Amino acid sequence: MSVLKLGVPSKGRLQEKTMDWFADHEIKLSRTGSDREYSGAVSGVDGVELVMLSAGEIPKELKAGRIHLGVTGEDLIHEKLPLWEREVVNLQKLGFGHADLIIAVPKGWIDVDCIEDLDAVCAQFRTNHGYRLRIATKYHNLVRGFLRARGVADYQLVDSQGATEGVVKNLTAEAIADITSSGETLRANHLKILSDGLILQSQACVFGSFAADWSDDAKTAFGAIAAKTGWDVTKLKG
Repeated sequence: MSVLKLGVPSKGRLQEKTMDWFADHEIKLSRTGSDREYSGAVSGVDGVELVMLSAGEIPKELKAGRIHLGVTGEDLIHEKLPLWEREVVNLQKLGFGHADLIIAVPKGWIDVDCIEDLDAVCAQFRTNHGYRLRIATKYHNLVRGFLRARGVADYQLVDSQGATEGVVKNLTAEAIADITSSGETLRANHLKILSDGLILQSQACVFGSFAADWSDDAKTAFGAIAAKTGWDVTKLKG
């Protein structure tokens, strides 16, 4: 029997909200070991194995076909799978984990309100300093594509995997591209979002893998889940 593998976030509020959502649809997800063990169980449907992974790992596991279904943010899917529509299908927006990927600049840049203004600043910055204006982010693909589409080229991306809002104050970048929900951290660090600087509105979703082995058993299990959740089974017809 080839079981259907469901990947969910291994910790935090995203895991809690995911478990609550499935419970509301009569599918119980639970850990089978300690909080440090990444094993789990599924009840309410047969033939499903729970796999606990970091949200950032789930896109590559879906792409490789090592899991059939996975819960993660749209931002991570779009960033890590540039051709995501060929590799996965969005089966369900879950209504939590909301975050906006935005571009923000120092609040003191009073003449910089939009991407066009940022483009002008980039050109002037290189003339004044001899190097390109730095934008700190961990979303290199999404940011590069967004700016390219708007004709902005004279900048450089610097990697930031955490506390991105603080890099401007620490003088390691001049602007940032990061996710935000309330904007409070941006304001606390004296940053403002450009008026047209919204790159992507993201939330947690259930994605299905086109590369997974959709055996008859896996399809049967998926059909049982779909019967409870209302998913369109034809989206993953193999």
